[in-house]
Amino acid sequence: MPGFEFFGDEERKEVNDVLNTGILMRYGFDGMRQGHWKAKELEKAITETFGVRHAQLTSSGTTALSTAMAVMGVGHGDEVIMPTFTFVASFEAIIAAGAIPILVDIDETLCLDPKAVEAAITPRTKMVMPVHMCGSMAQMDELQAICKKHNLLLLEDACQAIGGTFNGQKLGTIGDGGTFSFDFVKTITCGEGGAFLTNNEEYFLNADHYTDHGHDHIGTDRGAESHPFLGYNFRISELHAAVGLGQIRKLDKILETQKKHNAIIKAALEKVEGITFRKIPDPQGDNASFLSFFLPTEELARKAHKALLANGLGGNFYWFDNNWHYIKKWDHLKNATSLFPLNPTLVQAIEETDFNSFAQSDTVMGRTISSLINLNWTEEQAKERASKMAETIQSVL
Repeated sequence: MPGFEFFGDEERKEVNDVLNTGILMRYGFDGMRQGHWKAKELEKAITETFGVRHAQLTSSGTTALSTAMAVMGVGHGDEVIMPTFTFVASFEAIIAAGAIPILVDIDETLCLDPKAVEAAITPRTKMVMPVHMCGSMAQMDELQAICKKHNLLLLEDACQAIGGTFNGQKLGTIGDGGTFSFDFVKTITCGEGGAFLTNNEEYFLNADHYTDHGHDHIGTDRGAESHPFLGYNFRISELHAAVGLGQIRKLDKILETQKKHNAIIKAALEKVEGITFRKIPDPQGDNASFLSFFLPTEELARKAHKALLANGLGGNFYWFDNNWHYIKKWDHLKNATSLFPLNPTLVQAIEETDFNSFAQSDTVMGRTISSLINLNWTEEQAKERASKMAETIQSVL
């Protein structure tokens, strides 16, 4: 899956452009940078590649989410609906904004269950945040309809699904805003980095200011810029942007390779009685970075996962016990453990949350194994792995 597998001369060339000038910052030093503006070039490449009007680079996918919260007006007392299966950054960004994360069940898409979303809406709900986990999409038609019905913001976390589509539209560009992560293990990488995507001019203008301490970027004298509002330093460096510029040009090759290898693994596992596969609302739009499948029971899934690892088949994930991605192990959230005092409204909401009430999510995640798709496999290696995976799981069943 990760773009770092295809790291090569293209990325080195872009990075060397930056190193040769010595200008590592994305703003200022116009005369010294010899015409190199890697962050600006990458933002332009993102808008062209993904068919969105605006892209603001950030230092990470997490800061992209925080930027989205700020520019979309999410703050103290607002509720943001999010899934029980995601990365911890989802609720971290909501809490950092002073808002309240409202966790709801997923279904066999491994993404938000629209029925659970509808049931969770209250007068304080401000935003719905689907997370397109493991390369595939949430049920966007239903979620868009819910947001329109209740006049809610829709923010897509597409950090794990770069290049995926739904009904021909790129994930991350369907809602009011979208976010990407370009960390080291994402579909394309900057080493560290992220992006906020939107077609809303005001959101973009505010994101441009917010990510650079509120600077308005008017004029050519950085020291004379105004600060229309508070901001933070969420800037990406020119070095990181340079890596991303080399990577984004390989996106089509990355997706093509992932889909080819994913299909090989799936073809072998389809022959194993008892295995079923994740529901994908638009199979053509899967970015294919993972193949997620279900075993009949939690017990069998645990046994199959253990057997896969014992047979040298790493890269198969059992998320149910993973403390980064599933609610079951998010003790720091459940206990409202923070180095800075949290607002009382948020603490009360967390204390009132029944974290044992997500039986539907438990049933899904307890049976799920996700197999990471590598880019550097040869076709023969992919087939050998597929055969060995099928034989291993068959031995458990």
